[in-house]
Amino acid sequence: MTSDSRDNSLPARMEAEFSELLGELSACGHQANELLVRTRLPRWCRRSLFFFLGYIAKSEGRVTEKDIGFAETLMKALKLSGRQRRKAIGSFRKGKSAERIPALKALGLKLTHRLWPSPALRVAICLCHAAQLQGRPEKPRRYRCEDAIDQMGLPIRVSDDILESYACKVWITEPESQPRPSTFEQACQLLGVTRRDSREVIKRAYRKKVSECHPDKLAQQKLSPAELARAKDRLLRYQQAWELISQRLSV
Repeated sequence: MTSDSRDNSLPARMEAEFSELLGELSACGHQANELLVRTRLPRWCRRSLFFFLGYIAKSEGRVTEKDIGFAETLMKALKLSGRQRRKAIGSFRKGKSAERIPALKALGLKLTHRLWPSPALRVAICLCHAAQLQGRPEKPRRYRCEDAIDQMGLPIRVSDDILESYACKVWITEPESQPRPSTFEQACQLLGVTRRDSREVIKRAYRKKVSECHPDKLAQQKLSPAELARAKDRLLRYQQAWELISQRLSV
């Protein structure tokens, strides 16, 4: 999918579930474990979830403490018993040692996702969270995450949209240090929105961002010259982002 695509080609039921889950993820501060606390996950999904987590964790050759820690937080979120926890750890280890995903792995998710997409989508969100534990995922982690999502029968664009949500809400912490946006996706990330958002939502986000660093408002805060300079650069990036978005949406 190209950066400028705004095609919502998911089946209607999946699209509705996906939009609701992305909204819930945002309300959770993009903490996938908290999402599972709020929305739960059927037991039959757990083996696939922890296998895929191990598979993604080993993508660059070494499992990090963050990978293990995230798996632990999901076990706590799911309130696994001692026996269930041992099974989850076993699945994680199998995924960690796998060079490729077995053909029938996640068959239940693949068979049910069209009639009941929510479990597969919740697993996909957890996998994308795992892929970006170090920030913007490198290609090996992203590719393994996409492999897992494809194995569940979901369109790869699901991972694109989930990671885009992290990009605009989590990864960009200093807009003023970012280069001038050259794509629709980059512009959305600077404003903290996604391609899925309407023009009205994006415009409100832009106005809110601009109001936070407007010179008239900053003049009352007794900021240092360096802070004022950063705010000026931030305002410029927001304006550039909105200009690019406005041009694309008016075509």
